[in-house]
Amino acid sequence: MSDLLLRPIASHGKIFDVTPQSAGWGYVGFGLYRLKPGDRVAEETGENEVILVMVEGKAAIHAAGRDWGVLGDRMDVFERTPPHSLYVPNGQNWQAVARTDCTIAVCAAPGHGGHEARRLGPDGITLTQRGEGANTRFINNIAMEADAVADSLLVTEVFTPSGNWSSYPSHRHDKDDFPRITYLEETYYHRISPGDGFGFQRVYTDDDSLNETMTVRDGDVVLVPRGHHPCGVPVGFQMYYLNVMAGPLRKWRFVPAPEVADQF
Repeated sequence: MSDLLLRPIASHGKIFDVTPQSAGWGYVGFGLYRLKPGDRVAEETGENEVILVMVEGKAAIHAAGRDWGVLGDRMDVFERTPPHSLYVPNGQNWQAVARTDCTIAVCAAPGHGGHEARRLGPDGITLTQRGEGANTRFINNIAMEADAVADSLLVTEVFTPSGNWSSYPSHRHDKDDFPRITYLEETYYHRISPGDGFGFQRVYTDDDSLNETMTVRDGDVVLVPRGHHPCGVPVGFQMYYLNVMAGPLRKWRFVPAPEVADQF
């Protein structure tokens, strides 16, 4: 199996714990908790800022010295409703107590103390279409460049309908050469419906020094350290993914793969 494809390390509790050290890069961290009602988890943010995304279910959240109440109302990610999320700056801590079965993503990157803790969505997040035809997908932007809510993190959700391609036309953001292109590491947390389905993701460079094509199943994570990274889902299945990006500059600039440059 490719080193870029990660499967859950457990079925309950913290099932993913991607750090810059484990991924071999410098910025992005990604954790994922699957909890049952009454489960309690807590973390310190340390040098990182984090965005907690209620992927599914409900939890009572206390963070940065404040009670944020119960977050979450989407019980199935494929409802495609906007998620409840919470930004927590570096140097703070957070705690979650599950009220239902729930899935909580912990998106992390270096924080510089430039933003206060705050709720992100569901208000202000609108499901929007990107692409056309077999390239159609639908986006819930949680914290992208236009949202001045974080120091480093860029976070978004994407829903790809049956038989469609996503993160396509192929593109890369792996060089620090703003405004032409920015260096952004990226994780994909994939969900597939029905749960016994599958999708595909390719991660490749122009010179093929990196060229991996992976079968992704419900609940997998794909690391994108560099290169182009399209994904697709066969007819009969739907694909969801949660993207986390970060780098030295909180800007999303990319260049297309040569073979698809005329499609942009």
